[in-house]
Amino acid sequence: MENPFGFMDTNAVPCASFSSGEAHMTEGPGMSCSREADSLENTKLTGDLSGASAEIKPKSIRRAKTWSGEVENLYRFQQAGYRDETEYKQVKHVSVVERWPETGFVKKLQRRDNTFYYYDKERECEDKEVHKVKVYAY
Repeated sequence: MENPFGFMDTNAVPCASFSSGEAHMTEGPGMSCSREADSLENTKLTGDLSGASAEIKPKSIRRAKTWSGEVENLYRFQQAGYRDETEYKQVKHVSVVERWPETGFVKKLQRRDNTFYYYDKERECEDKEVHKVKVYAY
């Protein structure tokens, strides 16, 4: 009988074999994956988590009431999609954030999608935006 799915090659489909709670799947030379389970509810996942780093999480949060240099920088980080400088450094793996030497405000930030936000030397957080800024305590 001819294959009704002409685009599908049956030889390229991975083979799976099941036996007493254990599944093995092989796709080709040097490629395999496995899952071990005592029962359907108790599945043991194995993997290397050595790349995981301890993430620093804030203990409390409050909203800014008045503008300050700290609020201005927090506004810039939050506009780029980060909580604050701590999270930015964790995600982007940088040690120093580029700042304007005259004012100390953040000069450039890289978003999570790798596009950049460039900021002026002057204040960008208007009074009507101050109440939207979140101030985190660690």
